[in-house]
Amino acid sequence: MSAPSRSSVRALVDRVMITPVLPRPRLRRLAQLYLGLYLYGLSGALLIRSDLGAMPWDVLSQGLSNQTGLSIGTWSVIIGALIMLLWIPLRQKPGLGTLSNVIVIGVSVDLSLWLIPTTDFLPLQILLLISGVLVCAIATGCYIGVGLGPGPRDGLMTGLASLGLSIRLARTIIEVTVALLGFLMGGTVGLGTLVFMIAIGPLAQIFLPMMRMAEATPRVPPTQTDSKA
Repeated sequence: MSAPSRSSVRALVDRVMITPVLPRPRLRRLAQLYLGLYLYGLSGALLIRSDLGAMPWDVLSQGLSNQTGLSIGTWSVIIGALIMLLWIPLRQKPGLGTLSNVIVIGVSVDLSLWLIPTTDFLPLQILLLISGVLVCAIATGCYIGVGLGPGPRDGLMTGLASLGLSIRLARTIIEVTVALLGFLMGGTVGLGTLVFMIAIGPLAQIFLPMMRMAEATPRVPPTQTDSKA
């Protein structure tokens, strides 16, 4: 058997080089994802412990917890899983971040609520409220910035937007609806809920560029000029 020619070897190398390299979650990307999800759960617990009003989705989880005895974190997981079923008709595709979001945030909420004591001292309540909103903005930048899939609630919002609604209108409809349902079941709606709904968008836009990770790019095959060098 004759040895392969230089040209055939070069052609094989070029074929390998032109094959796109798919971006894989690296250690730093995964670390940022799970840090962001933990912080998101922590931010929800901070707002709940402020007793000045929780995030809209946490109002719903809080209300369901009051009615059933299951923990707020457990209901967060259940709600996230149910929302993902709505992705099917909306043709949204989950990623690793989506699936992790469902579980990690619920666990983080319950753990943080266990660690953070309740208080009725107003200055401390205000501090918890402000801290919760800021931590949530940082958390949002962390988990969205890695590009491993949106949260289930974010996917529901973008799915509705794909039907013709604006992102802002879709988000407003969803958050007002779930906050109202949670309030009717005993969830805490207050100043904190309103502050969160107004401030989280602009604050997240500040932190997202800081946390965004560049996507991996395909390797580019050598040019014809390079092959002759």
